[in-house]
Amino acid sequence: MKSVEQHIADILGVVRPVAPIELDLQRAHGAVLAEDVYSAVSLPRFDNSAMDGYAVHAADVAAAREDAPVRLPVAADIAAGDSSAHTVLSGHCARIMTGAPMPSGADAVVPVEWTDGGQAEVAVHRPAAVGDAVRPEGGDVLKGDLVLREGARIGAAEIGVLAAIGRRAAPVRPKPRVVVLATGEELVEPGDPIGPGQIWESNGYMLTAAAIDAGCAGYRHAFVGDEPGAVMAALEDVLVQADIVITTGGVSMGAYDVVKEELSRLDTVHFEKVAMEPGKPQGYGTIGEDATPIVTLPGNPVSAFVSFQILVRPALQRMRGLPPEPLPTVRARLTESVASPPGRRSYRRVVLDRVQGGAVATPVARQASHQLGALAEINALAVVPEEPTELPAGAEAEVVLLPRP
Repeated sequence: MKSVEQHIADILGVVRPVAPIELDLQRAHGAVLAEDVYSAVSLPRFDNSAMDGYAVHAADVAAAREDAPVRLPVAADIAAGDSSAHTVLSGHCARIMTGAPMPSGADAVVPVEWTDGGQAEVAVHRPAAVGDAVRPEGGDVLKGDLVLREGARIGAAEIGVLAAIGRRAAPVRPKPRVVVLATGEELVEPGDPIGPGQIWESNGYMLTAAAIDAGCAGYRHAFVGDEPGAVMAALEDVLVQADIVITTGGVSMGAYDVVKEELSRLDTVHFEKVAMEPGKPQGYGTIGEDATPIVTLPGNPVSAFVSFQILVRPALQRMRGLPPEPLPTVRARLTESVASPPGRRSYRRVVLDRVQGGAVATPVARQASHQLGALAEINALAVVPEEPTELPAGAEAEVVLLPRP
């Protein structure tokens, strides 16, 4: 059987970063910056007040005391956004609001709390040093500074920086469009009446949500049955809107494993057994004239989920323009023994708790690949290596931390 590492590498070999485009700031949220961004302006663009108060000559208030205030006539009111040219002469002051431009001549701001709040004349009860409560031009960013590096994930802070330097849009790699297609004659849409031998389709919803959690744009295609040609017809429909296609179901050795049957006819899609549990039957490759990547996952829900997190997620990170790193891991002490079939690496569902002195991983009772119910209870996967095939209670294991939205 093929190793987990080799299968990850093979999937990475058929994907590439999504081509960069310019997106407005709101649509750029969640994307990855495609190039370094330099500021065309200094921030702040002008000296301004850091608080409501009075712009003064610091020397004029150096002797101010609570019991002996300095009194100054108020020569002007300056609000935020005021574009007038103001000058404060020695022996005078200007009432100023937070963010308002500093008047010429003033070199400090006395907070209003240090005064009596006068409008025509103000009593200053405490001294202010030169530069107090003044935001100097370029104190945050200088013109020409590198403010964001290529590969930065565009979140709220990054959008704030881009907007602050006057950018309406950003050069980004947009979220990869991930189309998920579930297959199976037994499937029924959730909420629809269900008959004998049927199940409500869950994998498509689950994997689409997982793709969104991974920073992609996820789209669930309506499931298809096991009729010959149905899978190919559905795939042809979705290729125009997909940067990568993920299928679930129909990849094992059965008589009705239609995905494997249909795609095996292509020289560009490969089906293999990967030395992992759950998730042994896997497939990957490209389809269509544009060589769109496709990854085919098993139909058992837990197999599909684990396969996505371990095998597919690194590829999606590469498509976003990020390093194709696996999920983070920690070392944790097992509260119960866990085992793996010989020659296969197992990923056992566990609840990870942080405790004094380290971390503890408790396996859940239901570990079969079809048992979806326990999946919502867990937050990690304990790794049982190919050798040894069993880790006893109390042993330390590598534990994969599962992402949470």
